[in-house]
Amino acid sequence: MNDLPGLPAFPVSRPRRLRRTAALRRLTAAVAVRPQDLVLPMFLAEGAAEPRPIGSMPGVVQHSMDSLAKAAIAAVQAGVGGLMLYGVPLVKDATGSGADDPNGILNAGLARLKFELGDATVLMGDLCLDEFTDHGHCGVLSLDGSVDNDATLQRYASMALALAEAGADLVGTSGMMDGQVGVVRRALDEANRYDVGVLAYVPKYASSFYGPFREAVDSSLIGDRLTYQQDPARGVAEALAEVALDVAEGADIVMVKPALPYLDILTAVAADCPVPVAAYQVSGEYAMVEAAAERGWIDRERVLLETLLSIRRAGASMTLTYWAHEAAVLLGSA
Repeated sequence: MNDLPGLPAFPVSRPRRLRRTAALRRLTAAVAVRPQDLVLPMFLAEGAAEPRPIGSMPGVVQHSMDSLAKAAIAAVQAGVGGLMLYGVPLVKDATGSGADDPNGILNAGLARLKFELGDATVLMGDLCLDEFTDHGHCGVLSLDGSVDNDATLQRYASMALALAEAGADLVGTSGMMDGQVGVVRRALDEANRYDVGVLAYVPKYASSFYGPFREAVDSSLIGDRLTYQQDPARGVAEALAEVALDVAEGADIVMVKPALPYLDILTAVAADCPVPVAAYQVSGEYAMVEAAAERGWIDRERVLLETLLSIRRAGASMTLTYWAHEAAVLLGSA
């Protein structure tokens, strides 16, 4: 209780006065999430006649070509800023040959979205071999089973050109090979595709939060990716060093993945990096909230918006999230 003369017993603090009404809270907000800051990851399954539910990601599906187009148009109309497409092929092989096949599922899907949406959105294609290899790794394997970095880079260069030709505005270098951004940037420039940007997945950690994603892409992974994805036990300095390398090689945007378990990394990267910084709210983050909400333990809509706000507050310019469309609608009606 306040015992200073002339003051009320319980003076209302200045911050509390600014929280009194919804209008005051909106007016004085230091951080806000906007629909155009959100990117919707989407899965396209070869041979699918209709959307296929993904068991570990309630509300997310493997799309057919027609349902992909319909869902993408609806998301863009709701204000979502971009779309990230992943292909789920019927046939896989050791070198991921479907990844740079002009008629492969990923490139066909990008071409359809470009036809439907033109420049109304930012169209992104995942530049990695893991969905297309029969061993599930992000690159070509050596005889001893390890990933051959240099052979993989050759595949990435070819894939980058295929994605660009199909209509990607940004290619997402998610494979975590050394030198991948430089090789992809050089391949695009030599083909006069200066207009196509590079979204570098860096730092990308060897996280346990990717489990549901592997169901979403029908992953064939044998073993793990601990030797080429970053170690969660390493600190900020290594993350910043990796980011600096990719920026020097030509990255237009860098992305921290996962998001919520690595907000400290996100904050440090955003403070240090000269290019825009994205964050990926990955499948495991999504699945945890959905599972808790299904059991009635949390207020689903409030929690999903709060997670997005925390990522924005930590420094992300944009967020890839499976809630992008729903969040855009919620934000638009707020």
